[in-house]
Amino acid sequence: MRSQFRFFFVVFYIVAILIFTVYLHNVNDRIYYKLCAQDIEQSQLKQQLWQKQLQLEGIINPAALSQHLEPQTD
Repeated sequence: MRSQFRFFFVVFYIVAILIFTVYLHNVNDRIYYKLCAQDIEQSQLKQQLWQKQLQLEGIINPAALSQHLEPQTD
């Protein structure tokens, strides 16, 4: 009777460890996915900021300002 209890306990312990390992693996995958998604979003935001900066520099550019301020002779 006692050996059956030990066997059951050992099997239960091994199954619990395996389930916990799978759970940790799934958590790790979810965290990695979220990290990659945040990295992609950050890259997109950097590209948008770079485009806005180029637009602003084009507007503030002295050559563009002088062309805009010159009277148009039509």
